Amino acid sequence: MPTNEELLHTLTTAMAAAAAGITRPERRFNTPTELTAALAANDDAVTASLRPALLAALPGSQWTADEHGEGPMPAGDWWVVDPVGGNLNAIQGTPDWNIGVSLVREGRVVLAALHSPAVSETFTAIAGAGAFLNGARLSVSSKTDLALALTGTGQARPSSDPAHADLRGRAIAAMMRSALAARQSIPVGQHLTQVAAGRADVHWQFENLRSHIAPVLIAIEAGAVVSDLNGDPWSITSEGYVAAAPGVHAAALAILGALR
Repeated sequence: MPTNEELLHTLTTAMAAAAAGITRPERRFNTPTELTAALAANDDAVTASLRPALLAALPGSQWTADEHGEGPMPAGDWWVVDPVGGNLNAIQGTPDWNIGVSLVREGRVVLAALHSPAVSETFTAIAGAGAFLNGARLSVSSKTDLALALTGTGQARPSSDPAHADLRGRAIAAMMRSALAARQSIPVGQHLTQVAAGRADVHWQFENLRSHIAPVLIAIEAGAVVSDLNGDPWSITSEGYVAAAPGVHAAALAILGALR
């Protein structure tokens, strides 16, 4: 059985190789069919490269790339993969996209990596061993005043029902009144790793999807407080979460929790 350190090394090497398959279409999409084809081509390219490498690295492990899946994970070792987080950004030609992978063992996340090829950044974490960016240890910000905090959220799914869209809009408006800045952008993984790196201070989601598992672990290992919207510790089965520097987590949670 390979160690977690050996698996993480294999993972980061395989992610760098898989990133070479990401392309931007020669012409931008003008129809839903063209959009779907471009998104699928990138997802398929990463999967074709990454899946055999990871399954071979850990015999008996299984694979899921259901990035919008949620709820408890089945027993055993599972590679949980977001082939191209921010895939829309990739095909539009902007640099904010990534490949995210976590290893979940018996329902608990044990290691994670998020690779952002366009900016040459690879975030990694092993549970209980800290978080790193290109090998340098990460630490969240030391801010204690939400009025000085950079906050954000993301659109975790391509579409949502009107009530959920309204909740998301009200949350952004509420945070704009209390924080230095509030932004919405994709991918979610980028928000979480920016919190881990101390570049941002708060990230929240009203969903908790499997594609979030890797960057949530990275944020936790960098020292972020990550709770559900009731204030209980985050888990794979949480309905949503707030990930923040310890000094501003309570203030952010109070604002977001009051909206539900």
